[in-house]
Amino acid sequence: MNILTDNYKLASLNNDEQAVTVIQEAEATINRITGNKITLIAYEKTENKGSK
Repeated sequence: MNILTDNYKLASLNNDEQAVTVIQEAEATINRITGNKITLIAYEKTENKGSK
């Protein structure tokens, strides 16, 4: 899957263990509810070019 946008980029969570844990717990909860393996991907909003 390709996501083509300049509005978001992958969030760097390398040094944020708490955020990663929250995402992993959410994945596990959704898996239990749906029975499907889920992967959540964190994006962060980027500034629009030309915005003030």
